[in-house]
Amino acid sequence: MDVVVADGPMLKRIMSTMAATSGLGLSPSAYATYCRAVGKSTYARAHQERLALVEGTDVLASGLRCAFTGVLDAADVRMVGLGDLCEDPDHAGEGHVATLTTWLTEAAEGHGADVVLVHGRADRPAALPAGFEQLPVADVELHVEESKRHGAPMTLVRGGEDRDLPAIVAMGAARAVPFRFHLNRDVDLVKHAIARRRLHAGLTTQGHRQLWFVIAEEGITAAAYLVISVADGIWTIEECGDRDPSGARVGALLQSLIAQEPSRERPVIRGWLPAGLAPPQVSIVSSAPSADVVWMRRRRKTTGPALADADVLLWRGDLL
Repeated sequence: MDVVVADGPMLKRIMSTMAATSGLGLSPSAYATYCRAVGKSTYARAHQERLALVEGTDVLASGLRCAFTGVLDAADVRMVGLGDLCEDPDHAGEGHVATLTTWLTEAAEGHGADVVLVHGRADRPAALPAGFEQLPVADVELHVEESKRHGAPMTLVRGGEDRDLPAIVAMGAARAVPFRFHLNRDVDLVKHAIARRRLHAGLTTQGHRQLWFVIAEEGITAAAYLVISVADGIWTIEECGDRDPSGARVGALLQSLIAQEPSRERPVIRGWLPAGLAPPQVSIVSSAPSADVVWMRRRRKTTGPALADADVLLWRGDLL
């Protein structure tokens, strides 16, 4: 067995397999288009590759590998993320995903990675080598109070643009300071995360899914933002940020989006929210372990306790 970069006919077969298991609900041709387009981002070209476990000409399993940097217990760390781990249908049940995951984990650590992250789904338990811990990430359902004026609040809202990305990165860096674990999100990574969600929305059946990227600004500078996926009456907060530590502008953005169509039934709003981001207009209705899960293995053990939910800042859009 060997691990190689997937390309040519091998990559085409992997794309066909992944379309059925990715959870994105795309046809094989749409999923292939999605992967090609995502792979052209500045971030993906520099930090991301799709690999395959092969034996001769047979593809046994495949996965996506990404490079990140971040912070763990006040120390700068190099991270490798693994996702889209999938066994080839002709070799289902033979344990090749576990073999590939172990190989990639050991290779990452051998090349100096301090942390290995694996993204998967709670309904498909991952076969991981020893030493991984599951990060405590929860999906919360939110209730947004209506404005007392029964309309949109006095907040200037517009669509997000590339010129807003430096301000978004600055908001994220400021909010990340208290957390024991977070990724370093630069302009390229934020743009890549938003582009992935936008492509997903654009390639689904027309009208089934939308992606909203909106900004609240002061002067000409972004002061808060929201990235929301909309599908089947459910709004999923992919990420958000606010120069106000309380997140009051994020709450105002949600009120404004709801007020755009006041006659429609109120949406279900869900997402991951970091500790401390508690807009006064928003209350948490419920919280449950996320269906998207992330496991972490540290190459060098730290003296700190296990990570609690208040220790982790991670956005859904950061997942592979």
